[in-house]
Amino acid sequence: MIKVVNTLRVKKGKVNEVAALFQKAKGVHTFNGFVFMEVLIKENTEEHDELQVCTTWEDQASFEVWRKSRETRKAHELQSKQEKEDSPILSSELSTFEVFVQHHPA
Repeated sequence: MIKVVNTLRVKKGKVNEVAALFQKAKGVHTFNGFVFMEVLIKENTEEHDELQVCTTWEDQASFEVWRKSRETRKAHELQSKQEKEDSPILSSELSTFEVFVQHHPA
């Protein structure tokens, strides 16, 4: 299992606006191997706001299928267009982690 984290640095005061874009599932949840998504808002930031879009996948191959999908390309093309139009997103960084241990309620 893997967790993919997209860390977005956002203009101060705009984090809720960006986070709201992820409230409704837009297709990622329909892909084989997708487990779940979380959107985390970092508290007490000084210079910029930050949120993390975290998706959990059964394996790397499932994530890569989603990443290369037509739907994903279209979404990122739209995002690139919006970035040119004064986007609140300052930067993003994608990190992938192997889920080594998980503990669930007893």
